[in-house]
Amino acid sequence: MQLVFITLAGEHLIKVLELDADGGLHDRLEVPMGGGPGPLAFSPDKSVLHVGIRSTNEMASFGVHDSGELTEISRIDLESDPCFISTDNAGNFLLSAYYEAGHVAVHRIGPNGGVEGPTIEWRATAHRAHCALTDATNSHVFVPHVDDSNAIFQFNFDESNGTLTPNSPSKVVPPDGDGPRHYRYHPSGRFVYFDNEQGSSVTGYHLSASDGTLSPFQTVSTLPDGFADDNSCAQIHMSEDGRFLYASNRGHHSIAMFEIDGETGALTSLGQQSAPPTPRAFAIDNSQQFMLVGGLDEGELATYSRDLNSGLLTYVGTRDIGDQPMYFLFKNV
Repeated sequence: MQLVFITLAGEHLIKVLELDADGGLHDRLEVPMGGGPGPLAFSPDKSVLHVGIRSTNEMASFGVHDSGELTEISRIDLESDPCFISTDNAGNFLLSAYYEAGHVAVHRIGPNGGVEGPTIEWRATAHRAHCALTDATNSHVFVPHVDDSNAIFQFNFDESNGTLTPNSPSKVVPPDGDGPRHYRYHPSGRFVYFDNEQGSSVTGYHLSASDGTLSPFQTVSTLPDGFADDNSCAQIHMSEDGRFLYASNRGHHSIAMFEIDGETGALTSLGQQSAPPTPRAFAIDNSQQFMLVGGLDEGELATYSRDLNSGLLTYVGTRDIGDQPMYFLFKNV
């Protein structure tokens, strides 16, 4: 069995569900969260859950029990509201991106597992920063920016002290109108994939492991031919085996599906699976057999089974989940 942790920003709580082996979802409990909880990140061993609380500019850390209950460890004030958080690979630092403030930050994680202040880094980049993740070597970080900022900032990360140093070149500038938003590293360590919010596309980049820089090699639309209405991409996720990639379309209301060539990194579109209106948040479960998709407009949660060989999704069912589902994480118990 798995627990599913879902932030519901409009209801100021984290909802905890059970996901059974057949894809069934069952209510477990609700954890009140003052402010609008948004991004989530587990510690590497999933014993601690970090939560970015956007309406109150806070970061909180909680011990995670097998029951799904959360025990607060620490809570700190932030300079702005975080739109994305992640831990480094060793679990010693928490990285965060700030859309409104146009910054990337690094905080230390204390011996009790809780995030600590003050910031190690509070580095200005450009407005509408949207993501920050360390690579497999734990030595490089990229910070994409959407809309008119339209850039990916490149940093070296020092895992001993949590500092960020601008790489050379300091940023990659995509074609006008792309707006890189979120990204995922391929398990080979050779490719990185960014979904483009304004461009409604995914761009594959070669990653130089030695110097931590990106070079684009392919951009593929997330939309079907002939679709001309407004659309923007939100999150992007990859299967653990690195064979399939998924991005959410807000406007077309779908999940775009891609197969990844393990040798070249090239993407092949597998089409789109319809989703609840404005699918901002989605995730693949730990078994890799299911995908959950949250519809922001109507507070719906859709379940899909995922074919491990083809990567295709099959609709299972939809249930009400609550106001503004923002992020999902899974934990085996």
